[in-house]
Amino acid sequence: MLPEQKKIKILFRHRSMEMGGVEKVMLSLLNNLDKEKFDMTVLLSLNQGELRNEFPHHVRKIYLAEGKEDFSKNYLLQKFQLFKRIIKLEKFRKSPEIIDKEILKENYDIEIAMTYNDFDSVLQSTNKNSKKIGWFHSEIDLPKLQPLVPKIIRHFPQFDYMVYCSEKIMQIMHRTYPNLPYPPESVIVNAVPVDEIRKKSEEKIPDFKNRPVFVSVGRLHTRKGYHKLMDAHHRLLKDGFEHSVVIIGDGEELTNLLSQQKKLGVEETFILAGNKMNPYPYIRNADFFILPSESEAWPLVISEALILEKPIIATRVGDLDFMIEDGKTGHLIRYETSEIYEAMKKFLTNESFVQNIKENLINIEEQFDNRKIFNKVEKIIINLAKK
Repeated sequence: MLPEQKKIKILFRHRSMEMGGVEKVMLSLLNNLDKEKFDMTVLLSLNQGELRNEFPHHVRKIYLAEGKEDFSKNYLLQKFQLFKRIIKLEKFRKSPEIIDKEILKENYDIEIAMTYNDFDSVLQSTNKNSKKIGWFHSEIDLPKLQPLVPKIIRHFPQFDYMVYCSEKIMQIMHRTYPNLPYPPESVIVNAVPVDEIRKKSEEKIPDFKNRPVFVSVGRLHTRKGYHKLMDAHHRLLKDGFEHSVVIIGDGEELTNLLSQQKKLGVEETFILAGNKMNPYPYIRNADFFILPSESEAWPLVISEALILEKPIIATRVGDLDFMIEDGKTGHLIRYETSEIYEAMKKFLTNESFVQNIKENLINIEEQFDNRKIFNKVEKIIINLAKK
């Protein structure tokens, strides 16, 4: 054990704590990095999101502005509070030294940006002696990311270390920008709390209607492909294949999906269930899991579905080829409505195919070695702190 005064001081920077994969990754680090070696602080831009109170007791949480949960219910007052928040955050952006002097009031050995959206805040830190680590989760060649790419690649060389959450993400980055002066880097996949997932999955929930059920968990964003999944679902119903789809999650695409849901007349069978603090009983009690995304890195939710031994349909993106053995532990497809349709139809009609997948998923949790992941992170931090 290191003496108290010699603990390595780590500052994690992140925008907020809405339910998502990155937020779960950060929480897993905070819960599992050795608290005898590390003194950990999280600085949120907004004290907002379903996971904002989920930090372990030994972690110090600080925030720059109140979250929407703390706003008035009065519409006009809420607008005023939002305006004040924008002004406050802009002041911090223009004068980051205020954060160090008046909010943090201490220096850190290591500062970590959990996504590219946090790169600016970490690199603008006035603590020039801290080592800066970036965490990168995105496919740099994704068309929708292109407006942000110039800024992202300008930031990369400024970090002391870069962590990629998947092998494919790192490969795409180097293939797309081979001459970028990269900092030292490595791939660290997301840890999976196997026992916690199994325990939480036992929580009682109302039984699903309209069996069989495909469930998906993810933020409602266009790249998640839920609009294509709904089209495939509608077509399957028209062709006589009874089933339902339940989506656990919320996000900016909700309005469009509700409109599409009404247009197709699938309000009773394509269920937008919103965020759930505990999504695992929904995965466990469904018949199948489906991930129809246009892009992913190393999606934590796939590991969670595997642990709960759920037959999976997923698009062949990110590191899904490493996570799922096609035809044995799941079914991989292209990001096309027709392929989503055919895969769902296969799960609904080919009982022997599905049963074979179920048998191959027995004891699959043995492939998840979390301690190895956390040891790798700890080694990176300790080596950087020594420099």
